Amino acid sequence: MNPQISTPATGATELVQRLSATPLGARLARRLTSTQLAIWGYPHDSDPNCTAQLIVAELAANAVTHGRVPGRDFELRLRLLSERDTLRIEVSDARGDKELRFLDGRPEDENGRGLVVVLVLSSRWGVTQRTVGKTVWAELPLSPRQRPQRPRPGTPRPCGRRPAPEG
Repeated sequence: MNPQISTPATGATELVQRLSATPLGARLARRLTSTQLAIWGYPHDSDPNCTAQLIVAELAANAVTHGRVPGRDFELRLRLLSERDTLRIEVSDARGDKELRFLDGRPEDENGRGLVVVLVLSSRWGVTQRTVGKTVWAELPLSPRQRPQRPRPGTPRPCGRRPAPEG
């Protein structure tokens, strides 16, 4: 992983971060996404934030699992397209030789549904070849920004995550 992790900027409309092509890097991509969207006005437990986290989780997992080249990172890019009220998510990896595939998704399959999740949750998505590797991108329409609010006690979390331990 890069020795320096960027801090999400409050006034910027783009976050770009290289991460290690490991499961830890994929988890960090999801956390960076959650934090950056909260800074942009989409609270951690809001629908846009949770949906963006799911898309990033799938794309980062694919980059780590199928796009990994030893010694090479993957890149996460989040771009807020305010003129279209859209979030553009891009995950770039170093493997351009492996094409994306939709698997049958039979009940006994343990994986292979990630791109279906991206297809269902995004308004548009695609693949762009690069000089080295490829970029898989997805666009997510955003609802009007919300002020961060604390959830009421007993309210289920839409992301299905437990809160982080205090301290």
